[in-house]
Amino acid sequence: MGFAVLAVHAHPDDEAIWTGGTLAKYAAEGAATAVVTCTWAAGTVRAGELERSLEILGAGEPRLLGYADAGKAESAPGAPRFVDVPLDEAVGRVVAHIREFRPDVVLTYDGYGSYGHPDHVHAHRVTLAAVEAAGYDQLFPEAGEPWRPRGLYLATVPRSVVAAQWEAVFGTPPEPGQVLPGVPDEDVSTRLDVGRWAGRKWAAMHAHESEVGRGASMTLLTSLPEQARAQMLANEWYRLASGQPGALS
Repeated sequence: MGFAVLAVHAHPDDEAIWTGGTLAKYAAEGAATAVVTCTWAAGTVRAGELERSLEILGAGEPRLLGYADAGKAESAPGAPRFVDVPLDEAVGRVVAHIREFRPDVVLTYDGYGSYGHPDHVHAHRVTLAAVEAAGYDQLFPEAGEPWRPRGLYLATVPRSVVAAQWEAVFGTPPEPGQVLPGVPDEDVSTRLDVGRWAGRKWAAMHAHESEVGRGASMTLLTSLPEQARAQMLANEWYRLASGQPGALS
């Protein structure tokens, strides 16, 4: 198999919002792409929306862990919340996907979970542990043959961009000391120009019909002035957490 990219996300719609341009770009270039989604169960409305989004992005079939969203028990009736499952259980299940798919690059959120959502923060922690564990034959031997990705990249946004978008939406700059998403600009190791695939990314986002006008990230993006929204859709930013610089380009 040629180059492969695996994204690990907390909820349906995150694959489009945070990594949709990257997934569409690599799929168009002939790479294999896939997404592990930690919450929501097969048969739910949002799982169906995820399937349509992945089809638009060229990222294969849903890979659902089937745990419950931290705030929505109906996301996976009878299943534990993702944030409550034993760490080794969640790590082992992501390890199995890494070893089966054998990606060159793994994508997930930065340490703040992009904007602080507990499911996002937990997905970050689980993915970091899983990428490390996947390369050791002593760990999770039942999950398949060991595999070590070339790079682990954390989806994020430069603070300068966050501040500019904040002012575009609210008309004033952030308050001094206000907690904001993103990382200092110098911590961004990779900016991908995904402008050619922005329309596909936007369409994948809108496949999540139940979240349009409701989800925090979707609401922010749709409320941005057109020029500011175009900048967000045309760029995706990452911090290299481990592995080889330049594995994602």
